[in-house]
Amino acid sequence: MAREKKAASGIRWRLWLAIAAVVLVAASTALAAARVRTYVLTGGAYNLSRENKDALRIEGLVYASRSKVARVFAADYEHSIFSISLDQRRRRLLAIDWIEDASVARIWPDRLIVRLRERTPVAFVFFRSGVLLIDRHGVLLDQPSQAQFTFPVLGGVREDETEDQRAEHVRAMLAVQEDLGYLAKDISEIDAADPDTIRIVAKVDNRALELTLGDSNFAQRYQNFLNHYPEIEKHSPRVKSFDLRLDDRITAKE
Repeated sequence: MAREKKAASGIRWRLWLAIAAVVLVAASTALAAARVRTYVLTGGAYNLSRENKDALRIEGLVYASRSKVARVFAADYEHSIFSISLDQRRRRLLAIDWIEDASVARIWPDRLIVRLRERTPVAFVFFRSGVLLIDRHGVLLDQPSQAQFTFPVLGGVREDETEDQRAEHVRAMLAVQEDLGYLAKDISEIDAADPDTIRIVAKVDNRALELTLGDSNFAQRYQNFLNHYPEIEKHSPRVKSFDLRLDDRITAKE
């Protein structure tokens, strides 16, 4: 019995010693981690420096405003790159109109790299306030001064609509273009205010004509009109608007 008590006492003593060792190691590790954290947050070697032209590298920037992107990081200079919230910077980048996606990464020891994916415009939209571009998600974009685009005009879009509502008009326009195929090259405007009553403005023999295509068979109806246009022009030389919604007839709109 005495031997058993002595053995149990020895086991407890070794257990407490092991626990103390673990606590000491944990405390030492925590202290070391705190010192490392303090060092990388306050040590000048990790600061984003204005004197280093490569301190902030931006990739994928074409049409978005470089100054808007740079302003996102303006307050980060002369601070450690490890004190910067990358998620916050990414959210601010995504608020810039031309930027669809973005990532920000730290490059040891004192640089940041920003990778951008810009939005792809698909059409012009005309508002009283001016002319803007629009992408397939219904996001309105300012026209960059350094670019020229040859997109059609998308009619039926209002400034007070939500992005989802504008996106519906865009989807209708893209469906028309896909169905028209190569015939879409002469289309200058697609009015998708009502997806069930698509209207286009097409250049035919150097004349701008408004054609109502309806909600389907866009290429077939347009090609049928082109096939009969020489005869149509003879009978209605001054008419500039035609209804093609009935596949077996073309109606001139006086």
